Amino acid sequence: MRFSPTAWAKLLFLRDYGDTEVGGFGIAASTDLLLVQDLQLVKQTCSLVHVAFDDEAVANFFDDQVDAGLRPEQFGRIWIHTHPGACPEPSPTDEATFERVFGRSDWAVMFILARQGRSYARLRMNSGPTFECEIPVRRDYSELFPGCDPECWEEEYLTNVHPEQRQPGRPLSAFDGFDWDADWFSDDPDLEGDLL
Repeated sequence: MRFSPTAWAKLLFLRDYGDTEVGGFGIAASTDLLLVQDLQLVKQTCSLVHVAFDDEAVANFFDDQVDAGLRPEQFGRIWIHTHPGACPEPSPTDEATFERVFGRSDWAVMFILARQGRSYARLRMNSGPTFECEIPVRRDYSELFPGCDPECWEEEYLTNVHPEQRQPGRPLSAFDGFDWDADWFSDDPDLEGDLL
């Protein structure tokens, strides 16, 4: 899987703009479906640990891409999202989303870029002999680089990315309500030794 310089610059900008995950669809070249030339956001609600796309916004995005002359395999097969931490490995939620949303398409890619630069990409083939495998990722500097457009990227981010509001009394993440002393360590010295 390859990214054009512009697509990679935009992805870095969007990853670093806020504190939450952010997600979108990779727009691929018509002649090379694993060459990402752009990344498009859709309306979404995000937190530190998930991204939820608005269904109507996804439908409108697909309609707009078809109207622009793109085929579904160019804009609807590469799911890109970020992790605000250092680990790019897919979470159980990522795995469930990939299966639910992309499980019936003939092929799909899940790509994750973590805050500190590590990435993860997996190709899944759902037709013919089905298989999935991790694939390498690189930037393709042979592609044109017309430059960065941070003002436009910021507008796209602010229009589409809506951080989840923390509700009083409700943990922001699964670990916020975790009492490390009471829940992790046991009073039983033999069991505590096993945990350490």
